[in-house]
Amino acid sequence: MLLKLFSFLLFVISVYSAEEIKTEDDVLVLTKSNFQTATTDNEFVLVEFYAPWCGHCKALAPEYAKAAKQLAEQNSSIKLAKVDATEEQELAEQHGVRGYPTLKFFKNGNPIDYNGGRQADDIVAWLLKKTGPPAKEIASIDDAKEFIEANNVAVIGFFKDQSTDAAKAFLSVASGIDDIPFGITSEDSVNSQYEAQPDSIILFKKFDEEKVVYDGEAVDADIKKFIQTNALPLIVEFNHDTAQKIFGGEIKSHLLLFLSRGDKESFEKISQAARSVAKPFREQVLFVTIDADEDDHQRILEFFGMQGKEVPAARLIKLEEDMAKYKPPTDDLSAESIQQFVQDFLDGKLKQHLLSQDLPEDWDKEHVKVLVASNFDSVALDSGKDVLVEFYAPWCGHCKQLVPIYDKVGEHFKDNENIVIAKMDATANELEHTKISSFPTIKLYTKGENQIIEYNGPRTFDGLTKFVESGGADGAGVEEPVEEVEEDDDSTRKDEL
Repeated sequence: MLLKLFSFLLFVISVYSAEEIKTEDDVLVLTKSNFQTATTDNEFVLVEFYAPWCGHCKALAPEYAKAAKQLAEQNSSIKLAKVDATEEQELAEQHGVRGYPTLKFFKNGNPIDYNGGRQADDIVAWLLKKTGPPAKEIASIDDAKEFIEANNVAVIGFFKDQSTDAAKAFLSVASGIDDIPFGITSEDSVNSQYEAQPDSIILFKKFDEEKVVYDGEAVDADIKKFIQTNALPLIVEFNHDTAQKIFGGEIKSHLLLFLSRGDKESFEKISQAARSVAKPFREQVLFVTIDADEDDHQRILEFFGMQGKEVPAARLIKLEEDMAKYKPPTDDLSAESIQQFVQDFLDGKLKQHLLSQDLPEDWDKEHVKVLVASNFDSVALDSGKDVLVEFYAPWCGHCKQLVPIYDKVGEHFKDNENIVIAKMDATANELEHTKISSFPTIKLYTKGENQIIEYNGPRTFDGLTKFVESGGADGAGVEEPVEEVEEDDDSTRKDEL
């Protein structure tokens, strides 16, 4: 009797707790008092930790609510919830929240990080993939129509026998892509409806050509590349939601079109010109538009050494080869010019575009000489002198701390005609023969054989002066003879856009 009473009380408490959880636009509002109940009584819960003042959180809010509504209309058991982390600081700290928004997916109370997109369709697709089979079973034409219509992008595998290697490869890819819904069918009527060949894969989308058929081999990597490439529009607009798909995708060569959305006519004209020639290149080059008017995008312009007055403009970047950049020979952004620029890039006819500042008239006035791309070789590679060069970034805190020490080193050697102390802003000047991946980087270019010796010692006056006076023996890194550096090697530095 007592056991029955105890069970009844637990039931009453759980019901009462559930009733206490408020909802806003189909999203559960969680606090410290109901968080545990919500994430354990519900098998699947996606929780957003947000701050009311966070711009990204405000942008996510309508998409998050839309996703919750879609799941509710599907009678899904998956719940979406949110926590105001500024009010529930203990909860946020408990779950390792370090920025906003942070999303975590709870399955039977156990959390994992959410790494999907921030559009409603992406959120729903990710959740359905995490809570069900990698591909939904399509049993009829109506099922197929409903599946295709419900998603901006959808992939269906047409396999009579799902035990074949081709079907297994398809399901393997499906299980590894969280933000795109996959379906699979063995029904002849569905095959006929969509004119699908046996063991074929078709990607359906609500933009561009709307239907694309995979005609490659049953290889996981090839199928994945086909899907991720064709799931994007011919022209992708760069923003917070698409950034991961752009830079984390299979295509590593990107045509970036810097446009001003404020100039609507120019924006549409150039976008359409690029779209008209993009399709033949889509397996090799991703076409991306960047609104140069956005404050968040100014860092990208700086990375390419561009100013707002240069917009509209185009650049090509090759991500897998140390951010090699290319500039078109003309400012014309007609379809013909864009097509020729991309084709010349693929044919290897373009020379890398290297950034360079103008040489200051007083570059050698101070004890620490100022180098730019145009005078670097004549100074640093002077075989008659030992030349110490600091490669720095203006925004680098460690570089700023080094300034007084490095100036003192310059003053120390000011009367030595055989030693030059110099510095170069490596964010604004790029060299064919030298790559810089961190700041500050300090290298000694020795006289005679012109060896390049990187300094790895303490950034102190004594450490640096001993390094120079020893010819690089004290505090030395790895020696790199100049003659071994290839002429067409990519320049300067890696950075995050």
